[in-house]
Amino acid sequence: MGEKAIVLDEQAIRRALTRIAHEIIERNKGIENCILIGIRTRGIFLARRLAERIGQIEGNSIDVGELDITLYRDDLTKKTTDGQPLVKGSEIPVDITGKKVIVIDDVLFTGRTIRAAMDALMDLGRPNQIQLAVLVDRGHRELPIRADYVGKNVPTSLSEKIAVTLSEVDGIDQVSILDN
Repeated sequence: MGEKAIVLDEQAIRRALTRIAHEIIERNKGIENCILIGIRTRGIFLARRLAERIGQIEGNSIDVGELDITLYRDDLTKKTTDGQPLVKGSEIPVDITGKKVIVIDDVLFTGRTIRAAMDALMDLGRPNQIQLAVLVDRGHRELPIRADYVGKNVPTSLSEKIAVTLSEVDGIDQVSILDN
């Protein structure tokens, strides 16, 4: 699998997240009653970065949670040695009932991850509204799901992959298209 093109570098990712932070504040008329929830793994780091930017802009902090959707996936792949799903757990700092929940993920593809995230959230409470922010929307939806906030739309073929690397996990901030 070879790198075909870099579509976002460190600076472009920073700009995209700053824009998304402004859009979240504008759409919600501030951040009151809002919580950012990142989907494991890279969505969590993106959510934390967005929270930092929103805090700088608003002068107020926004709650950030972590969501593990492993048990909600319809295509469980990562398993422990005894064949059980590998679950890392969710950490949501406040009750989401009545809140505006902004789900954060790195790549929106088929929509199945987001469907699983919505199922997981509904088991935790009844949010007033669920919004979606993604760094990259690559198309090819299988479910009727669309992002409210998109860092960059990257049309891809089904044979291509999008690789998001973040400094917190991978040591570098970059989004690339990979060829199979």
